[in-house]
Amino acid sequence: MYFAVLMILLHCPSLKAQDNVITINKVELTVPSPKVKNGKSIELTCIVDISKSASFQIQHAFSFYKDDSPLYNTTSEQDRARYKIFPARFADSGSYKCSVEASGKSKSSNDLVVQVKGLSQPKLTALKTEVTEGEVVTLRCEEPEEKPPFIFLFNKISPNQQLQAKKKQELKENFASVDFPVEEGDRILRFHCIVTVNSAVGFEKSEASNITLVTVVEPFSHPKLTSKSPWNVTEGDRIDIVCTTILARKYEIEILIQKDRRILNSTRGQNSLTYSAIATMEDNGNYTCKVELGRVSKTTSMNLVVEELFAKPILTPSLTDLDENQRLSLWCHINGSPKANVSIIKRPPKNGTLLKTSSNFTIQVQVNDTGSYVCRAEIKGIIKESNPVQITVYAPVSEPVLSVANLSTEMVLGETLMLRCQSMSGTPPINYTLFRGNRLIHTITVFNNTYAEFRDKQTKLNNLREYRCEASNRHAYAKRSSYKMNITVIAPVRNISFGSLPHGEVEDGGNINFLCIVGEGSLPINFRIFKENDQKPLFNESKMETRVLWQKESFSKQDAGKYFCEASNRARATVRSNLLTVKVILASWQKGFIALFVLAVIAIAASGFWWYWHKKEKGKHPSMEMSGSTAATNSTSEKQASGQNHYTEFYPGPGYIEDSENPVKSADENKDSGENRHSDKGVSLPA
Repeated sequence: MYFAVLMILLHCPSLKAQDNVITINKVELTVPSPKVKNGKSIELTCIVDISKSASFQIQHAFSFYKDDSPLYNTTSEQDRARYKIFPARFADSGSYKCSVEASGKSKSSNDLVVQVKGLSQPKLTALKTEVTEGEVVTLRCEEPEEKPPFIFLFNKISPNQQLQAKKKQELKENFASVDFPVEEGDRILRFHCIVTVNSAVGFEKSEASNITLVTVVEPFSHPKLTSKSPWNVTEGDRIDIVCTTILARKYEIEILIQKDRRILNSTRGQNSLTYSAIATMEDNGNYTCKVELGRVSKTTSMNLVVEELFAKPILTPSLTDLDENQRLSLWCHINGSPKANVSIIKRPPKNGTLLKTSSNFTIQVQVNDTGSYVCRAEIKGIIKESNPVQITVYAPVSEPVLSVANLSTEMVLGETLMLRCQSMSGTPPINYTLFRGNRLIHTITVFNNTYAEFRDKQTKLNNLREYRCEASNRHAYAKRSSYKMNITVIAPVRNISFGSLPHGEVEDGGNINFLCIVGEGSLPINFRIFKENDQKPLFNESKMETRVLWQKESFSKQDAGKYFCEASNRARATVRSNLLTVKVILASWQKGFIALFVLAVIAIAASGFWWYWHKKEKGKHPSMEMSGSTAATNSTSEKQASGQNHYTEFYPGPGYIEDSENPVKSADENKDSGENRHSDKGVSLPA
């Protein structure tokens, strides 16, 4: 009885534990709005619904997650827990969920997507708020409350509100820096920046940052370009062009004065520069002053007009192309006929050779008088030259020499002939003309003392071609012609054929004629006949005809084989025929001898056979007679005993037999003979 009570008391706690049973029905995560403006708050509420077997308190363990990463944990006896994010940023956008664990059981909510709209305003700062022209402005834009990756857009705002932008991407940091160069004319610079981000959640763009101001200090003023010369500048006047600038402080600036692209003068470390010269017509034009410091450059320009003191002189020749010993006259004049110092000069050399201090000049020219002539005039130190006049003095051409490039007067049909024509004296340019017979082939103009090279392809077969060349220049004399040159055209050997008589076969010891023929080719032609695989020709002869006949005597078996023919001429091209096979057969007397030998062998064999047969038959004859007698005796006895006729026939068998009297008899003859023998013998037998 006590044992039963004890067991009941021990069992009571387990009965009570079985009474505290729960099950988690649902876990739900809620938010006032899934879309939140940047800077506002995100309030997440995790609610659990639990069923219990009785009324008792339970501790709930709440866990919040963002994109499956732990975010916040808390424990409460309440059926809900809250988590607040403030201020909400774009980086807080994502997928949220919560899970609840109670009495060893757990359950999670569904995912809840929350999107934060917009970005916080970025902050822009400048490394220096005052810079000098030529320097750079370094800017830093940062988004401290957001997370990368970002794209930073920096804008320089010009006075007319136009934007000069620079873009930079940053993947790991929440800030970026860029440099803006300070350009000429910049005074007060305004900058701002904008940040954009693009992620799986979406694309967002921030509002513009604060505006940052940067002041630009001008290191030097815009240059000023002036002329100290009178307004009306005439050739011979002195001109002074001055460029000045004002420095904000001591800078190592550079000043340049240039006309077009040519720099006339320059200086460093000064605030002014002067260019001085005596005015000429070449000084007309635009002048530029440029002041530079590092990357800063400022320019200004002015135009200078110079009036002409006197016109450019004009040189007039009597002729420009002259023969040797011809008279040349040169006249120099200036429009308006001012008083000037005039001289006539010849070039080369570069500085010229003074011919005469006068406005006219006359000379009987030689070849070395060829050159460029000018007229030089001087007034008040201003020197002007006329345009150059080219004078050419022509020496007559000498008789040209016609030659062949390869020194040979023979050419192969189809090849190109190269001829050279040259006059050893004569003023270029020289015109060289080539003639074939009376036909003009080609004309070449040579501008220096060298030859003209002509090419003429030999396309037709003429055994002899006549060439000559002519040379001429601008000399008044007639053309000069070379001696005639004869060129021999050689046709190469073609279309070779090779044969023999008799064709392909020759009796042993007989003669054979080989015939080699070419279809065309210039004479003489060299013919050679070879046996295959032999280096040395069997026949070698040069002929003044297109065929050759060669007889080889006593042709033997060792001479049998394949033969070919080669032909060549001065065209230096060898042609070869096809192979000709020649066989050696027996001579007629050899055939007769063999026939007689065969007949003799047959006769000897027949005689031997007959002798052998005859001898054999002689050995058989005695035994046959004895056999015949015995047979007759036996037959007579039988006939007498039987009472029949004693005459009977003896016929040993069909065919032929031999006896001593007639070696060869027919069977019928032997029958008669047998009967007679039997009759005779029968008669001699006893009664």
